Amino acid sequence: MKKGYLVLQDGRVFEGYRFGAQTDSIGELVFTTGMGGYIETLTDPAFAGEIVMHTYPLIGNYGIIEEDFEGECLMKGYVVREWCPAPSNFRTQYDLDTYLKAKNVPGIWGVDTRELTRIIRENGVMNAMICDEVPADLSVIESYAIAEPVKYATCKSISLHNAQGEEKFHVTLVDYGVRRSLIRTLQAIGCTVTVVPASATAEDILSGKPDGVVLSDGPGDPAQNEAMIAELKKLLGKVPMMAVGLGHQMLSLAAGGKTEKLKAGHHGANQPAKDLLSGRTYVTAQNHCYVVTDPGCGTVRFVNANDATCEGVVYDEQKAFGVQFTPDAPRGLADASFLYESFAELMKGGAN
Repeated sequence: MKKGYLVLQDGRVFEGYRFGAQTDSIGELVFTTGMGGYIETLTDPAFAGEIVMHTYPLIGNYGIIEEDFEGECLMKGYVVREWCPAPSNFRTQYDLDTYLKAKNVPGIWGVDTRELTRIIRENGVMNAMICDEVPADLSVIESYAIAEPVKYATCKSISLHNAQGEEKFHVTLVDYGVRRSLIRTLQAIGCTVTVVPASATAEDILSGKPDGVVLSDGPGDPAQNEAMIAELKKLLGKVPMMAVGLGHQMLSLAAGGKTEKLKAGHHGANQPAKDLLSGRTYVTAQNHCYVVTDPGCGTVRFVNANDATCEGVVYDEQKAFGVQFTPDAPRGLADASFLYESFAELMKGGAN
């Protein structure tokens, strides 16, 4: 076992053991609270530029299963209390250590993840470094910033995904860092999906005459994506729209709203989102550090039952809505799947 260190930007040092890629790496340290689904976490493009820590203590026990991948692994590091080097599952293809090495992602285990979680919860998200030797100068850690992560998370070319069974709608999905389960769910409800890069213009999208437009989740600060937001302003009201995660935040900015960074973010598969229309609370999967604080011309429909932050906005006049959570979450977390029916109803009504 090779010793390693997790060094926080405030100077605190946690000693552990290295696994995965044997390289030093700096990223923004966040914690995720899901008790399962580490494969989906590893392959969620919304973690681009971040060092991800699991609060659940044992990770890797069912190995790596490529069928469950959501996208590319873009995280900067991986932190766990304990990892399982000998997974046992009939679907296992290889182990976690092998995967991290293949993706050049360094990992560290044996650290006190409970104490680290308390630090982030009380002090907020901060930069950190996984390394072999503690650096004398912490300025390199302090100065790290996630620059243009959507550029790395988006697709490089247009792709077509046919509907399962009868085609009911043709949807254009703008990829800011899409999870594959979002595409699969759209296909399952009868949508043929054209996936376009984040750089697509409003004219490009409307020229395909889609029945609806979906804005995907993705990484980073939504306000950094000024050119993309400008294109969304041109789209809003022209075609029915559904937005998820980062897409929801950018849609609110396009509608005249505001966003800000949360202290610790919402990461995990157990975030409670309350529907203000029905009074019901749904257990949802989320992965974001930013939140909508002003919906602009929209109306807040969902709020987080823990901290009352915005979880969803409706734009009735523009036939659009956005949610902070993931309504397509796999492994049984489909509480909010009714939102796809709402989107289908908007598309049946057509544009304004």
